[in-house]
Amino acid sequence: MYAVIKTGGKQYRVTEGQRLCVEKLAGAAGDKVTLDEVLFVGGDSPKIGQPTVKGASVSAEIVTQLRGKKLIVFKFRRRKNYRRKTGHRQPYTELKITGISV
Repeated sequence: MYAVIKTGGKQYRVTEGQRLCVEKLAGAAGDKVTLDEVLFVGGDSPKIGQPTVKGASVSAEIVTQLRGKKLIVFKFRRRKNYRRKTGHRQPYTELKITGISV
C-alpha cells in the first residue's frame, strides 16, 4: 500500500518503512507526527481524494532535523560597484513512515 501526501507545499509518494526529507516540521528527533493531507491511497482498492481522502492519515516518526547544502546568493550590478554575497542552507526534517491508515 502507498499514499500520496502533501506537506510543505510539495507532494510525496510514500510507503510504509520509507525515509524521506520534507520541509521543516516542528518537533525533535523521536517525536511522532501525523500527516492528514492524504491526496491518494493506492493498493488493492485505490481511493482518490477530492482534494483529500476523508479519514486517511499517514503516521511518521522524526528521525532528525537537518539542513541542506549551502547555496551562494550573489547580487551584482554592473558598473555600480555593488556586490553582495550571502549563503543559505534550507532546513529539512527527515521522516520515517510508520503507517498508512484509511
